Amino acid sequence: MEQSELESKIQTLETGLAVQEAAMAGAQATQAATQAGMTSTFTATQAGTWSVMAVGSVALVVGMFLGITIAKN
Repeated sequence: MEQSELESKIQTLETGLAVQEAAMAGAQATQAATQAGMTSTFTATQAGTWSVMAVGSVALVVGMFLGITIAKN
């Protein structure tokens, strides 16, 4: 092989390696963003569930006291 042919092959390999590294970095960034999105969705779901439960509990207690008050009259 000639020197220029070897240099060309080395340059091609370096380019391919750079493309692979960029693709891997992009995949890792995508995975990190997906995990962050799933975590925030789960947190929002939990917060919403607890909020609904709290409001329902308050409404139940208020309803009980209103019922007792109305029943006394």
